[in-house]
Amino acid sequence: MVALQIRDVPEDVRNALAAEARARGQSLQAYLLELVETQARRLRNAAILDGFGGRSDGTRSLPGESAADLADDRGSERSRRESRGDAA
Repeated sequence: MVALQIRDVPEDVRNALAAEARARGQSLQAYLLELVETQARRLRNAAILDGFGGRSDGTRSLPGESAADLADDRGSERSRRESRGDAA
């Protein structure tokens, strides 16, 4: 493992972090390590998601878009069946 050191941390920032660590029942060291690990995980996840950029298979759909697309497709299919006289 490596050691990280942060210099020139304002005292009020250090105090706020230490208070949060105490509230969680952790040492400041353990709390800061958890924050750094969480950020590293988020960066890895973002990099993986960015690899899917530009795809047109729905991987970048916003919430509700897929459901709306399905409803449109079903409505179009129903209209085609009705115009051909097929049973639903």
